[in-house]
Amino acid sequence: MSAIVHVAAPGREHAEFAEELDAAVLRVARSGCYVLGPEVDAFESEFASHLGVRHAVGVANGTDALELAFRALGADPGSEIITAANAGGYSAAAAVAIGARPEFVDVLPDPLLLDPLQVARRIGPRTRAVVVTHLFGHLHPGIEQLAALCAERSVPLVEDCAQSAGAQRAGRRAGTFGTLATHSFYPTKNLGAMGDAGMVTTDDDALADRIRALGQYGWTRSRSADIAGGRNSRLDEVQAAVLRVKLRHLDDLVARRRAVVERYRQASPDRWWAGEDGPAYSAHLAVTRCEDRAAFRSAAEAAGVATSVHFPRPDPAQPAFRAFHLSLPVTERACDEVVTLPCHANLEEWEILAVTDLLRSVA
Repeated sequence: MSAIVHVAAPGREHAEFAEELDAAVLRVARSGCYVLGPEVDAFESEFASHLGVRHAVGVANGTDALELAFRALGADPGSEIITAANAGGYSAAAAVAIGARPEFVDVLPDPLLLDPLQVARRIGPRTRAVVVTHLFGHLHPGIEQLAALCAERSVPLVEDCAQSAGAQRAGRRAGTFGTLATHSFYPTKNLGAMGDAGMVTTDDDALADRIRALGQYGWTRSRSADIAGGRNSRLDEVQAAVLRVKLRHLDDLVARRRAVVERYRQASPDRWWAGEDGPAYSAHLAVTRCEDRAAFRSAAEAAGVATSVHFPRPDPAQPAFRAFHLSLPVTERACDEVVTLPCHANLEEWEILAVTDLLRSVA
């Protein structure tokens, strides 16, 4: 039986806000200003205000955001970037792109996020940044501990918030604890564009200026490339206009995602579910673990429920990163067991019931 309940369905979100989105895109089309115009300026200001930070700098995508963040922090060939190895390889790819070395550390058994004790052991004289990925949408439960550790060691903490838009703890949003935070607005994210888009946020004036320059050829004055390592990575006007619309609805969309995952938890309370289930979870992904993942996914397919795996291989097991291979037992086991279920704000009742029925029927 072919899958009928999809893991993500960004087109449904467009349909929900079609009138607002169509008006926003038409506004840009008629303006004649398509790059670095008023929509980008407005979205940067609105997103910074939403997070509660001083600066937001739009870039072309989330991976560019990581690369430019590393460059702004002074990472170069020979530098080391500490990161988890179970988050899709994005921070590792960004590090390798600038000639830096990704230093992988293992993760906590729950919620599969960076282990602060192992970070403390791995920080060395060549460490230029520690990257904490709020994987699946879980704001790291030890983020304050990580921030304090990095401050004590004089190493910048970079929050990868690609999956955590809408997560907060005690009123403080993901992306406000580190030196810098990076954001992806890929269409399936909680805050999704109609294409690729990204952002770097910070409270540091000098870093914000440097990132803005690096994203435009290293220019600090008109066509004056004063900063090495600059290139073209810009958020365009159409995506900024779309994201301005979506930002107004973000908290409601996240609440609806959380409600979906809560239905799953109630249907199968003894099953492993990653992390906490309150405001610190953006419910970007609904992830469980199965000792026999292949059997579970086969049962899901037979029930008409699509599944995915975030992520199936640790970074050091990927051909591109095998030069950095090391043993990471918690990461390796998790990558063999995690499975992602359908989770978005526009799931219909019959689709949620199809997933909950599956969860009740499969041990």
